[in-house]
Amino acid sequence: MFSKYCYWPIFLFISILTNFAIADSNKTYSVVASWPDVPKNFIMGQATGVAVDSHNHVFIFHRASREWVEPFPIEKISEHTVLMFDGATGELKNSWGGDLFTMPHGLSVDKENNVWVTDVGSQQIHKFSHDGELVLSIGEAGVLGKDKTHFALPSDLSILEDGSVYVSDGYDNTRVIKFDSSGTFQMQWGSPGDKSGEFDLPHGISTSNNRIYVADRGNSRVQIFDNRGTYISEWKVEQVGRPYGVAVSSDDKVFIIDGGDQPDNTRSRVVILDTDGNVLNSFSAEDDSDQKNLGHDIALGMDGAVYVVDAWARSVRKYIKAK
Repeated sequence: MFSKYCYWPIFLFISILTNFAIADSNKTYSVVASWPDVPKNFIMGQATGVAVDSHNHVFIFHRASREWVEPFPIEKISEHTVLMFDGATGELKNSWGGDLFTMPHGLSVDKENNVWVTDVGSQQIHKFSHDGELVLSIGEAGVLGKDKTHFALPSDLSILEDGSVYVSDGYDNTRVIKFDSSGTFQMQWGSPGDKSGEFDLPHGISTSNNRIYVADRGNSRVQIFDNRGTYISEWKVEQVGRPYGVAVSSDDKVFIIDGGDQPDNTRSRVVILDTDGNVLNSFSAEDDSDQKNLGHDIALGMDGAVYVVDAWARSVRKYIKAK
């Protein structure tokens, strides 16, 4: 998330804001101020992954007391790193994940409410039950690679109806790789570059209606592929800023979290597009109290709520459309 991978200059931010013919955030989406209702003395770490299950539970992946440092520590984070909030009330319903992860990053939930995560520190992805029992691991702990069974800092994942999973194997490998529900390799595509089908840090991924949306962060674009990895189109910086994560609603609106340029020009900003790449709306996910922002991932509730995790503000925020 940080370091040598993250210091591209910002060229078009002001023109992006000027040219978006959209309503201001305060007129379209508003933050739910009392959400989440965290326990007293609880401190959230760098929050990097978010997803919502079929029970309207909001899962958060955070780093607790650990920050992104290189080289990555070897020891696991002792505190619980997976938090489950009630989407309606914000109550913390469950937490787990202590002594399991080195550097939490991406999180997704499948149709059976299993929780999938990527650990860029261990070079693995894991599938857990809803309550945190380990079901499946893919990748060899602590070993980087670019073959069919290894990762190099996998950033995010998206699970299909049949249980197969697409992984954005992002920071080093610049590829998308697919496994079936048992963890067996199926296919991959992508190489370093800025041409169609190439990547510069594929950081977020989401699937919907046989389309795969990849937040190609280093290239300031979202690329769209079919389910065989065939390039369809792309949305460039003027539309999506610096995309970190992507989520697709049930009515096929595409929500992008734009985290800006590290280290000095970061932000947390949501952009909403239709499937043709037309910008429908945009709003800030920042708060006046934030010292610094880095919008890192985004998720959608079945009730239309938008959830944003901010790594540098160490927060998860819920937004609802203003009436």
